Amino acid sequence: MPSIRRLALALAAVTFGCAAQAQSWPTKPIRIVVPFPPGGGTDIIARETSQRVAKATGWTFVIDNKPGAGGNLGVDSVAKAPPDGYTLVLGQSSNLAINPTLYTKLPYDPQKDLLPIVLVANAPLVMVTGMTTPYKTLADAVNAAKAKPGQINFASPGNGTVAHLTSELFQKAAGVKTQHVPYKGAAQALTDVVSGTVDLYMSSVPTLLAQIRQGKLRPLAVTSAKRVDDLPNVPTIGESGYPGFDAVTWFGLLAPAGTPKDVVARLNAEFNKVLKEPETAKRLGDEGADAAGGTPEQFAALIRDEIPRWGKVVKESGAKVD
Repeated sequence: MPSIRRLALALAAVTFGCAAQAQSWPTKPIRIVVPFPPGGGTDIIARETSQRVAKATGWTFVIDNKPGAGGNLGVDSVAKAPPDGYTLVLGQSSNLAINPTLYTKLPYDPQKDLLPIVLVANAPLVMVTGMTTPYKTLADAVNAAKAKPGQINFASPGNGTVAHLTSELFQKAAGVKTQHVPYKGAAQALTDVVSGTVDLYMSSVPTLLAQIRQGKLRPLAVTSAKRVDDLPNVPTIGESGYPGFDAVTWFGLLAPAGTPKDVVARLNAEFNKVLKEPETAKRLGDEGADAAGGTPEQFAALIRDEIPRWGKVVKESGAKVD
């Protein structure tokens, strides 16, 4: 009996200690790894939301940009970090749902090595063409692609990117096939689509918004289920004859597997509060993104559903990393 009593007391002490640790957390800055360079959409969303949480709670966040390998380096560094709540990552659909199929040897398992905290934002893409092309509407582009199978080219920021695979999804829905022209990023692709060197291009709304507003690019359709506030006159692909089409880039906060549930719950609660604020929605909207939110379980379900969805597109498209 004494030994059983000692075991019970020991277990109680451990439980009490864990609870006390979670209640005292955080006692130092929380690092959020952004697996892309500074200034991009993921970076902006991480900084905007974490600053608002910091203001509301008094917590300190440090943004740590770790680009490389399509976001895999940064995500992997968090997957292997101590599960103490002080190292997080703002992942997105590319490195959590696409890369598991795109890369033959992914160094982490998004569902086993990471713990979802909250879905932070969704961002649609927009299909554009240069002002010198004859395509005034999405239907014009589709009709041209049907008349000249494989001759109309469709550029993307790179093989296996969300933009590339979303364009593949659309081509399947429209029953057309174009010539894919992958670029190493958006800069050169933008130059070529503006000049008319390539016929069509798809990328995130924030990436293309300035050129659209300056009259250098003609938007044909957005990929989300509803119209984008910054482009109110641009129809969705669904409105353009392909009902049900919906493909966006999503961004979410995750921690290493094993992070205390109480810590995850506190992070989830504080980020949800901020994401419901009108000013946060406006700031994210200015970047072409919609504030999200929800429970860790809902975010986990999204990842679980998106991996096979995008995996199928990767396999059917034959996409390979450079």
